[in-house]
Amino acid sequence: MITGADLRTLRHTRGLTLAELANAMGRSVGWVSQVERDISRIGTEDIERLSSILGVSPVMLSQPAPKAAREEGRIVRADRRRPIGERHEGLVESLISPDLTDSFEIVHSTFAPGQSCKKPLQRATQEIGFMLTGQLDLWFGTEKFTVGVGDSFRIRNEPYRWANPYSEPAIALWVISPPVY
Repeated sequence: MITGADLRTLRHTRGLTLAELANAMGRSVGWVSQVERDISRIGTEDIERLSSILGVSPVMLSQPAPKAAREEGRIVRADRRRPIGERHEGLVESLISPDLTDSFEIVHSTFAPGQSCKKPLQRATQEIGFMLTGQLDLWFGTEKFTVGVGDSFRIRNEPYRWANPYSEPAIALWVISPPVY
């Protein structure tokens, strides 16, 4: 389940006050405050509404806590990464960062062969991508670039889109600031 600190970070990056989130949730400001301080927990009935308000996948909000308490906030085991969910068909992402409380997050993205993002995306972020496997076509405005293994790229609050017209999955690590997932 999402931590209170992660919820606070997501709320802040979306420019929402406690009162605005509480109103959108149909809950009290006190309840949101208690959730952010890990006094109260988000129930399953609130996950869909909260995911819609924050623009994140419900699975991101309902992922179980790490197995070992001593590893929490420090270690993310490969089998315990938080899935972000499919925000775009053909793109599967998971959170590599232990949580969202830093000024950045690291995301593992797998772009399926033959898939693409047809509408440009734009986020109020700075992002660095590093290609681990495969190739990926990227458009920044009308300029097209192809990146492959070992290549990196930067996106600064500008429209972009991607495509993997190749026969192999393309896997990238992204560093995103501020956290958006």
